[in-house]
Amino acid sequence: MKSLASPPCLRLIPTAHRQLNSRQSSSACYIHGGASANKSNNLSFSSSASASGFASPLVVEKELRSSFVQTAAVRHVTGSLIRGEGLRFAIVVARFNEVVTKLLLEGAIETFKKYSVREEDIEVIWVPGSFEIGVVAQNLGKSGKFHAVLCIGAVIRGDTTHYDAVANSAASGVLSAGINSGVPCIFGVLTCEDMDQALNRSGGKAGNKGAETALTALEMASLFEHHLN
Repeated sequence: MKSLASPPCLRLIPTAHRQLNSRQSSSACYIHGGASANKSNNLSFSSSASASGFASPLVVEKELRSSFVQTAAVRHVTGSLIRGEGLRFAIVVARFNEVVTKLLLEGAIETFKKYSVREEDIEVIWVPGSFEIGVVAQNLGKSGKFHAVLCIGAVIRGDTTHYDAVANSAASGVLSAGINSGVPCIFGVLTCEDMDQALNRSGGKAGNKGAETALTALEMASLFEHHLN
């Protein structure tokens, strides 16, 4: 019985363009990922078997070299946290677990003030619970009045599976609101095992997630306003 031949494969073989003489033995090296490599080294590929469907080793090498050269020209775009003036924000807040959501709301508003967002450019909309956040956020996004919508709530695990249904629905609702409206809708719904966890994340030892949500909203609003619209 004939043994099956191993499929063709590519082997990565480091080669040098030229030999370094003794005077060039101290040529510059670069460090990447904790390992050093000589700048004059290049990568070439050899194939142990030719087969249709595989790119030519020379083509692969040229493509890799080209990509390395082009990375220096990559344009990086990001939102700004120092250009909050003129941006308008809506904050949808769930009334359920209000002892937590009020603290998250306070953290968000205080953060907006620190970054020069005017009080008249902030609108707070209360809804019964986290389940209802998504549909309201989508409506606000489509209104064209706001640069971003914050979605604040708190879902705490109980004795039944109700927690999973609400937490999953809240997350998917906020995601859908942003996609359907074209306006950033920021997920600021806490999903915690107990009330202690929730309080720790609304101004306790774990910080205030409402403030973090506001920072995300500022950056996304700036990104859309100054770069993506």
